[in-house]
This record gives sequence, C-alpha cells and structure tokens, in this order.
Amino acid sequence: MRILCIADEENKGLWDHFDKGKLKDIDLILSAGDLHSDYLQFLVTMGKAPLLYVHGNHDQGYEKRPPLGCECIEDKVYDFKGLRILGLGGSFRYKPGDHMHTEQEMQKRIQKVKKDIVLKNGFDILLTHAPVKGYGDMEDLPHQGFQAFEDLLQKYKPKYMIHGHIHKSYGDAYKQERMHSSGTKIINAFDKYILDIGEDEYPNEGKTGSFLYDLYKQVTNKKGRGTL
Repeated sequence: MRILCIADEENKGLWDHFDKGKLKDIDLILSAGDLHSDYLQFLVTMGKAPLLYVHGNHDQGYEKRPPLGCECIEDKVYDFKGLRILGLGGSFRYKPGDHMHTEQEMQKRIQKVKKDIVLKNGFDILLTHAPVKGYGDMEDLPHQGFQAFEDLLQKYKPKYMIHGHIHKSYGDAYKQERMHSSGTKIINAFDKYILDIGEDEYPNEGKTGSFLYDLYKQVTNKKGRGTL
C-alpha cells in the first residue's frame, strides 16, 4: 500500500504545478493537519485515493469550510482495508482554540478512544498533528510533544506514527524519520512523505484477532457483496 502523508505546507508540485501522474500510484492520503481545505479537496478530487485527516492547531477554518470528500478520523480507529489508523489531532494549548489541548485533555481523549482500540485489537498507524514528547518536539509550549503519545506508543507499539507541526525551517528539531524506543517508526509529514507499507505490516481485513470486530467485518462485507 502506498500512502501520501502531508502536513503544514502545501506542496507546490502537487498543487500549483500539478501532474496527475504524481497521484496515480497513491492508495491513501493522510493529512496530519494545518493544510488549506481547498488543497485537501483538490487532492481527493484529482486522485483516486481517499483522504483521511486530523486537525492542526490552525485548522479552525474547517468548521465553516470543511474539506469536502475527505474524512475526519479524530478520536477513532479508522479501518482502511485492514490498516487501522488512530487519529488524534491538535497541539498543546497555548491560547484559546478548538484544536489545542492540555496534557490532561489529551489523556482524556485517549481514554475515550480506548474502547475502539480494544475492539479493533490495536492500531497500525497513529496519525497526529503534534509530535510525541522527547522525539522531535521543542521546548516552547506551542511545539511541545504529548507525553500521552509516549504512553500510547509504549503500550500498543504501532508500526508507524505520522505527525506534523515541526517545520523543516525550525532547525535541529526537524527530522523526517525517527525510531521510537517502542519500535514505532515516527514520520514527520511536513510538506509530503511517501510511505510504502507491506501487506505483512497490518492484518488482512476482518483478521485483526478481535472476535467481535472480525465477525462484524465478515457480516458487513457479505452484505456488501449481496450474499447475506
């Protein structure tokens, strides 16, 4: 599966100088936040891949003009052909805003979504806007990482974490790839990043190991084929 990961800055090669061939092999687009709504709509319209997103701290405009044709996956585990993606957007709260959170607020969000994590027997990708504490974050409050993400990675050990928020121009804090002590590969999706995931890196659809969820997927898939 080939995934286009994007965050923070619209890629001119994908928008201003668009060539449809650049999206032809993309199976899924993941936005880690702080991108113009029109940009997301453009990518999902011009390509064949669905687009899933979480909010950045500057995405308050989505409330009035959401990116049409795209799907917000905040506070849930989204199943894309067996690939399980947990969405937790926003940054540290440094002023009033809908997509900014204290450490305690992020902890509460994670507690609420744990039922979905357990139901689907974990997740393969953690999609956030902010980084995890201690891995590419910064000392100033707006760019601090969440300890809650550290705890989440240590417990569930997903294959990948995809975030934004730390721009290339920020200096030493920016690094496109990092390895977390849990074994999770952390990817900063600033601008764009192409992620190729092998079929052996996530379960087949309906084969998560969760009896209830796998049964649900088998039944709904049969209904979709008109055999039940």
